Amino acid sequence: MTAAQAVFDVTDATFAAEVLERSKQTAVVVDFWAPWCGPCRMLGPIIEKLAGEFAPDVVVAKLNTDENPQTATQFRIQGIPAVKAFRDGRVVAEFTGALPEPQVRAFFARVLPSPAEIAARDAARFASAGDSAAAEAAYRDALAATPSNADAIVGLARILLARGERREAEKLLERAPIDRRAKSLRHRIFLDDFAEKHAKDNLETEAANNPRDARARYRWGVMLAAREQYEAALEELIESVRLDKTLADGAARKAVLAIFDILGLESPLAKEYQRKLSAAIF
Repeated sequence: MTAAQAVFDVTDATFAAEVLERSKQTAVVVDFWAPWCGPCRMLGPIIEKLAGEFAPDVVVAKLNTDENPQTATQFRIQGIPAVKAFRDGRVVAEFTGALPEPQVRAFFARVLPSPAEIAARDAARFASAGDSAAAEAAYRDALAATPSNADAIVGLARILLARGERREAEKLLERAPIDRRAKSLRHRIFLDDFAEKHAKDNLETEAANNPRDARARYRWGVMLAAREQYEAALEELIESVRLDKTLADGAARKAVLAIFDILGLESPLAKEYQRKLSAAIF
């Protein structure tokens, strides 16, 4: 990536996509400036020069505050030049004023991804290209450096699950207890274990013959979820909640919440069945 490719203009309309979203993949340094600002003209060439040196791990977005007051106000820009570095959609470092090149270089160095983060990013690229062996090696390198790296934990767990190594994946996922992706994979392991355990049981017939049996409806709902028939699963599980809220310490309600994690809370199906679950409980 050349210096020209590493520097680009952003506006109020493009800031979210070009800075906040892009910063989830690479560090984005934003130069808030205006044409009339003398110190901005001093700092700008330094930032653009360093953009070429630090690319592709750091890129630079330039925002004209005169033409884009909404973003300048959102980030409380009171004096320019103002420089903010974004990682994962949030500001991680900043300074105001025209600093000399050595200090700006040190600023860029502080926002570089760690070796573990670079390894995890490379692993994700290998995985997307279908090279699971290279991806696994890179994920393991990332975890050797940073055992709590959630991206590497989730990425490696997916590879392990794809080849049926559930127990190793399950143990690995314990390192990321609050990561939503990890939670979703743990739910997937539970569903796969359940489906394997009950592969020879006719749970559908059991539920159909015993429509007022909360346990039967729960078991069939979980099997449907294991088959990724989530809407039908939610119907069965919520009916189980209606029949017996206390069954196995609220197992049906917990199963519904697990499906919400898998779907994502913003999915239309999850939103629809959140209302149905509330009605069943209350």
